[in-house]
Amino acid sequence: MHRFRVGVASLASTIALGGCAHRAAAQQAAGLPPGAADAASRIANSPRHGEWVLVKVGSDSVRAWIVYPQVSTKAPVVVVVHEIFGLSTWVRGVADQLAADGFIAIAPDLLTGRIAPNLDDSTLKAQGPALISTLDAADVQRKLDAVAQYAMAQPAAEKKYGIVGYCWGGGVSFAHAAHAGASKQLGASVVYYGTPPSADQLPNVHVPVLGLYGGTDARIALTVPPTDSAMKALGRTYEHTIFPGAAHGFLRAQTQDDGSIMQANLEATKAAWPATIAWFRKYLK
Repeated sequence: MHRFRVGVASLASTIALGGCAHRAAAQQAAGLPPGAADAASRIANSPRHGEWVLVKVGSDSVRAWIVYPQVSTKAPVVVVVHEIFGLSTWVRGVADQLAADGFIAIAPDLLTGRIAPNLDDSTLKAQGPALISTLDAADVQRKLDAVAQYAMAQPAAEKKYGIVGYCWGGGVSFAHAAHAGASKQLGASVVYYGTPPSADQLPNVHVPVLGLYGGTDARIALTVPPTDSAMKALGRTYEHTIFPGAAHGFLRAQTQDDGSIMQANLEATKAAWPATIAWFRKYLK
């Protein structure tokens, strides 16, 4: 199958033309996930099958959004860890793009039971951060384990998975690489502007980790050099890019609320997303 690629200038001008549907179509044609303003349109017009599922975690459960690729062969799984705001429409849009790229994508709602389901994104943004701070890190990892196992148990799935996370979820995805240790089922982790595990946990990271960071996000960018040194000393694979001018949350903030382009964030997205897909294809297939 041939994928239509939109050039840099063409994509920017198409996005600038107007409404969510036009921007979402341009982003999808370019093989990019939507920005926050365009995620609802992407999901509404997606040809891929997505559904809500409830995954058992011991005596508990976690709600998750799963999207299937339109492929005839079995596909590896990617677990998508949401930002500090919770499982937003935007995260579901990212999952849809992962499915467009050939993966079974599953995004757990790690605030299940702590916040009402199906809230609008503005409410999630207001309530999510305080609730995220109450989560137990070990419980979060147990839920990610359960979600990965659920997705890999689907008839269309390979028994291999990767994990990607954003902001708070980026730190969680890096921590999951340490938590999973030498598991043969976890193949790779991608960290978008998230913090690394503590130095004593880095020796437990045995899968390749890709880190993608905004250049104006000094708090997170300053963690990269010591993490790089520690991972090299351990003989671990850790590749990273800091995108000049891009902000924390650049993948979500490709446009302003008024629809105008955030150029540095868009440029970072156009480099970071293909790198993400290449990483997963290299280590999961």
